Amino acid sequence: MPARKKQKPTVAIIGSGRLGSALAIALDQKGYRIKYLVARRRSSARRTAALLDAAATPLAAKEMRELPAAELLLIATPDDQIATVASWLSRLKSDSLLKPTALHTSGALSSQVLVPLSKKGWHVGSIHPLASVSEPRAGALSLRGAFWCVEGDSAAVRLARNVVRDLEGKSFSIDSIYKPLYHAAAVMASGNVVALFDVALEMLGQCGLKKREAQRILLPLLVTTVQNLNDKDPAKALTGTFSRGDVETVKRHLAALKSNELPDALELYRLLGKRSLKLTKKYPQISQILKSS
Repeated sequence: MPARKKQKPTVAIIGSGRLGSALAIALDQKGYRIKYLVARRRSSARRTAALLDAAATPLAAKEMRELPAAELLLIATPDDQIATVASWLSRLKSDSLLKPTALHTSGALSSQVLVPLSKKGWHVGSIHPLASVSEPRAGALSLRGAFWCVEGDSAAVRLARNVVRDLEGKSFSIDSIYKPLYHAAAVMASGNVVALFDVALEMLGQCGLKKREAQRILLPLLVTTVQNLNDKDPAKALTGTFSRGDVETVKRHLAALKSNELPDALELYRLLGKRSLKLTKKYPQISQILKSS
């Protein structure tokens, strides 16, 4: 007889924001049964439920008097609410025969924040996608094939890895104490790049370009930079003024940033210029110009 295909765990998702909703869609598309969607307001959970192919029960947090009968609870709330949610869940009535697994989706927090649940006999862990989720439907596509950081007790990690595999992703683990540093690296490579891009838009705004036009002009440049990083290490992917050691150009840049009164851009230019020079391991003259400017 052929081996019976292992049944996927039933799921309850607490938190119907962008990531929680994207997770619900992605898991629903992969055959997971999303039994409950829990949010502070029932209307939020209902909106997410409407995005799924299979029926899921939307609940407001205050409507829960006992734990949802699901094998996997995904806590996709903001970071500063996870400890409160864990404490709250630990006080709800539960089926003594059911020992579920709880995974939170924070990048900066470890499974330690779920200690109230582990004391109740739950398996606990965390599962964080390295994907930019700005909208549920597009976010669900981004989650598929992403890299995911997973940690926690052995049973929780095993289940988390299965979830990632079902989403066609790749999982990796780090020591729990490094979660904040890991997440800061993710912010540096994603959120801070967006902030840096916005500074560049501000600079082109000073040149007379409208923001939307400036964005359209700069995006292809950013795309080619990402392509270079995909093919090469940062030292070889670096192009432009600092990679060539254009001393006079650096002077002109600094003068323009000062005369146009762009203090944020000036500070970032100096800081990132120093890092670029560190990559090249050349041009000490430029380094001195940045320090004295």
